[in-house]
Amino acid sequence: MSNANDSTNNANGAYLKSLHSSMMRFRVMAVWCGVMSLLLWFVNVPTHYLFLKSTHHYFTWIALVHGFTYPIYVLAAFFYCLKARKSLNATILFILAGTLPIASFVAERRALKDFQALQAK
Repeated sequence: MSNANDSTNNANGAYLKSLHSSMMRFRVMAVWCGVMSLLLWFVNVPTHYLFLKSTHHYFTWIALVHGFTYPIYVLAAFFYCLKARKSLNATILFILAGTLPIASFVAERRALKDFQALQAK
């Protein structure tokens, strides 16, 4: 009977290790995407449309960097949700969290809380 328990523990350990690596990639990209989204919404957009229109060219890099890194966030979120066996609705919400300035930070915290709950089992 101990062989069955050992193989279950080994499989669970391998699953947690795989999930941990996916979660770390997601967490890094969620923080990065959140920071870039905050810069986009509260620096780039106001300088372009509201004030300081003459200095907008200094901030165009924000939109470019956010645009190039958002697909990486989408992939990280998708693979994390696949490994964590999230539902389709949860996967869509995790992916869309990268479009709102604070939502990616909330998604990152939720992913960490879920992972810590799995580790405690």
